[in-house]
Parts: sequence; structure tokens; C-alpha cells
Amino acid sequence: MTFDVSLSLCVINCYPQRSRRALALTQVAQAHELYLNMLRPMVPHGNFDVLYVADLDTALPEGAALNSYDGYIWTGSDLTLYHDVPEVTRQIELSRAIYRAGVPQYGSCWGVQMAATAAGGEVKLNPRGREWSIARDIRLTDAGKAHPMYTGKPHRFDGFIMHLDEVTQIPAGGTLLAANEHTPVQALSVKYPGGGEFWATQYHPEFTLFEMARLIDARKKPLTKEGFFSEESEVAGLVGQMIALSEEPENGELRQALNVGDDILDDKIRQLEVENWLKYLVIPAMNR
Repeated sequence: MTFDVSLSLCVINCYPQRSRRALALTQVAQAHELYLNMLRPMVPHGNFDVLYVADLDTALPEGAALNSYDGYIWTGSDLTLYHDVPEVTRQIELSRAIYRAGVPQYGSCWGVQMAATAAGGEVKLNPRGREWSIARDIRLTDAGKAHPMYTGKPHRFDGFIMHLDEVTQIPAGGTLLAANEHTPVQALSVKYPGGGEFWATQYHPEFTLFEMARLIDARKKPLTKEGFFSEESEVAGLVGQMIALSEEPENGELRQALNVGDDILDDKIRQLEVENWLKYLVIPAMNR
């Protein structure tokens, strides 16, 4: 869907500078670029700013400046929300300020953990270990089936993912929308008392198969160390198949080999959560 409206959105890149440099060295797309690549065709008349929130010398919007945007989008991050360091705590403070200002927020991965933490929930290390590449059999809860973020979405689907932590306590005002066997909180909506609303997923609607392949290649050391591969050289075979399918998405043999369907390959299905956030939360709030 294309929105013929002039929206002003702030994409919050939650990675610290050292991590952004590491991603650049491995030729992995920066977290905000993934969102911009998705948003620009959706909102061709949109204004998009990028905020490097983990950089301590970056000034954060406050007061009336918070309302200069129609919505805020939180990317993933390799930081840890329960670490009491300035790179993390300033992010939590900013999200709370946006909540209080009543401006809609959306986020993936780190974003769902931020939605919970900033509203009084809790995040911990997932005892089941890393969930990576593709989160399988994500299922909508009854609340999720009725929630506008999932309008038009299959009730069971797969999604791109790469994380070690999980939401362990949903805050007051929070509603569980989706789950799977590995991660009981795959999606949330949070209504902040007297403030705004945050829709968020643990998985990544903004990723593509090509970009996930590049991220897997960049993280082959930890993936091998954690036992997903017996040696790093094995990663190349999987990455090669994923890139090949990204270039030839109708290849039935590769789809079967990777167990990948339209919920992963079709932008119209994969990106629906963000599209619905714009349609049902951001634009109505802007009009009000």
C-alpha cells in the first residue's frame, strides 16, 4: 500500500557507533537503512530523520520537539536492555518521554523489548538460547487476531529474527499479540497510561532474505560457537542458498530446501505490521 500523505517519521537507530562500524565492515545494511528501504515506497512524500540514540553526544528530542514527528520507529540493537549503562538508559528515558507525549511508536526486536521495559515490563536472557534466521510458526493470540496491526496477516506465519533476549514480563497496558515455541512474546501492543501507544514485534518485518543472509554471514563466529554449525565454513552454503532464493523467489526447489514461503518472500505479507501501524495508528493520530 502507498500512503499519499506527508508523514514525518523518526527512525531511531539503536546500535552504538562501534557496532555500526562493524556492520559496515561486513557490508551488512545498517538497521535504519532496512527501515528506510521499506518506508520510502510506502510513504513517497514522507520526511524521514535518523536518530543515533546510543551515541552519547547525540542530543535527544524533548518537550515540544517530541511532537515534531508523527511517529517513532525503533530498530534492532546488539545492546542489552537490562544493562545499566548510559547507551541503554538514555534510550529507555526517550521512549518513556515519547509515550508521555502521546506520539505513536513502532519497533522490532530491541523495539518490543523497549516497548515493554519503558512501560514497566521486564526483559531477560532467553533460556532457550538464540533464535536466528527465521522464527518459525509464529501464532497470533486471540487479541492478536483482533488487533489492527495484524489486519490481513495470516494467523500463523514465519518471520526474520536474530535475538538472545526476550520479554519476560508484559507491562500494565500491554497486550500479547503473538508467540511461538521459542519466544512466548513475539509481539505486543502497549497503551501507556495517559499517553501514547507502542506496537512492536520481536521478529523483523523490515528484513529481506538477502539482508538476513548477509547478517548470518557476519555473525558466523557466534553462530558456530553456539553450536548451530560445526564449523564456520558451513555457513557459506546456507548463505548462498538464501541469496540465490532472494534473486529467484519462485524457485520451488530452493523454497523447499529452506522451508520458506510467501510470508517471508512477499513484501505485501511480510511488511503488513508496519503498513498497518501507519494506517491504523499514525495517520489517525496525525489527523486528530
